[in-house]
Amino acid sequence: MKKFLVFLLLATFSLLGVKAQDIPERPNPPKLVNDFANQLNDGEKAQLEQKLIAYNDSTSSQIVIVIVPTTGDYPIADYAFKLGREWGVGQKGKDNGIVLLWAPTDRKIFIATGYGLEGAIPDAIAKRIISQVITPQFKNGQFYQGLSDGVDTIFKYATGEYKADPKEDSGGGSFPPILIFLIIFVIIMVIMFRNRNNGGGKGGYRDFGGPIIWPYTTHSGRGSSSGNWGGGFGGGDGGGFGGFGGGSFGGGGAGGDY
Repeated sequence: MKKFLVFLLLATFSLLGVKAQDIPERPNPPKLVNDFANQLNDGEKAQLEQKLIAYNDSTSSQIVIVIVPTTGDYPIADYAFKLGREWGVGQKGKDNGIVLLWAPTDRKIFIATGYGLEGAIPDAIAKRIISQVITPQFKNGQFYQGLSDGVDTIFKYATGEYKADPKEDSGGGSFPPILIFLIIFVIIMVIMFRNRNNGGGKGGYRDFGGPIIWPYTTHSGRGSSSGNWGGGFGGGDGGGFGGFGGGSFGGGGAGGDY
């Protein structure tokens, strides 16, 4: 009986060890397109790699495509999060990484987003990219095109060209500050005209002139800075893809099958 228990324990630890090895080693030299299932030809991998490197150079955000035959006993979501953490996809402190994982034997796809990109690409948007962009191409056998189109759509959401509805609803956009300044402007105008009617004269008008213009100018300056954020940030990170930066993942993302 004792020998049987020892054998059972050894077998259990052996299985756990095999499962732990299911996550591929971080590529060396580092690559953003990692096809462990031989689904893409060399030209397709090179095109995707160049596209992802260019995006990383201009934004510092890292999107990695990983293709494994199967995730085995792992749910694909857990596999993607674990891979993203172990590889350190994204920049440390910014956590601006995305793992696009495809398991062709399982016919499953998952987009895992790092903490820093969960606002730009919430779960609902990740799900939409898979169901409306990637899987229609996959169902037609156009695997490269599905991945390429999916990556392009991720770019547009991550850089703000497309707006995610959940982010707008949560007040993450620029509309609420504009509304606040508009309300302040109206209130000040009402007070100003009341003062003039009460004999405040032109002096009162001048006193209010500075504050009326100043908040609006300050807001405009912020808007300009925000518009140039991507270019300035990318400019300091140029020089090509030099490896993963130690990003982390907290559970954001969505998956689908085909």
